Amino acid sequence: MDQMTAACGEANKLLAMVCQPAEVREHVNIPSHIRFWGIDSGIRHSVGGADYGSVRVGTFMGRQIIKSTASSLLPQAAETSQEDSNGVIRDELDEHDPALLEKEATLDYLCNLQPHRYEAIYSKILPEEISGQTFLDMYGDHNDPVTAINPKHTYALKAPTTHPIYENFHVNAFAVLLTAASTDEQLSALGEILYQSHYSYSRCGLGSDGTDRLVTLVQQLQHRKKNGSDERRGTLFGAKITGGGSGGTVCVLGRNCIQSSEEIIEIQQRYKAATGHLPFIFEGSSPGAGKFGYLKIQRRVHARS
Repeated sequence: MDQMTAACGEANKLLAMVCQPAEVREHVNIPSHIRFWGIDSGIRHSVGGADYGSVRVGTFMGRQIIKSTASSLLPQAAETSQEDSNGVIRDELDEHDPALLEKEATLDYLCNLQPHRYEAIYSKILPEEISGQTFLDMYGDHNDPVTAINPKHTYALKAPTTHPIYENFHVNAFAVLLTAASTDEQLSALGEILYQSHYSYSRCGLGSDGTDRLVTLVQQLQHRKKNGSDERRGTLFGAKITGGGSGGTVCVLGRNCIQSSEEIIEIQQRYKAATGHLPFIFEGSSPGAGKFGYLKIQRRVHARS
């Protein structure tokens, strides 16, 4: 995603992508009253470590259980649908729509499962965790060409399965909210989406002390009150971990004003006081290489006389 943004990004816009597996969509305008910052935690993140691999395995396990459950519900749902077509009137509520179950039985990407369907049918049957051997005995394989299941390992399952389902909703809601009226309520709603995304990722086991500390500092400044008043003083509204997690940079959202910049500097200094690391602050916006091209740097070799 970083590479796609570096190549296809445009100034003062967010780049919409659908990773199924790689589709660039429209650019989303950032309203002039909103600004984003990146604050580096100083903790190097990696998508190749054991934590990320285990989370990926748990996610694919969850998808396989959802597909298997949908397949097992299909015969009964199809029979009920046939009864309806014959004029049989049923009083009971039934969320097992055959057409939806057919799609869910062949689900390629968890983010395509709507949250209300997940909560209605699948959330209640997913275990919080499962051993590799138990999963293999019950479901055979998780159908991920990148990872392998260790029969002796116990995998977190529900949290990493839930995350992409709700994260897709978060992203779409965020894009819609960017077009809403310029109010503190709009900024608060956008910030809350970032917070929810951050804590969802942390529940998967991909957070870090450094990124959590930065998010907490944003919250402290957001809710800080003016002296002798109940009025909220902060102009920062939300923050979340970015990239592959387990460290890296925190994205911060705030009002585009001098006070927000001052609060970002305060967070930088408070983080240094607590950790000894002075985080780098990423700010501003620029077009990607597709707009301005690229520079080729060559090393000049001087001939020795």
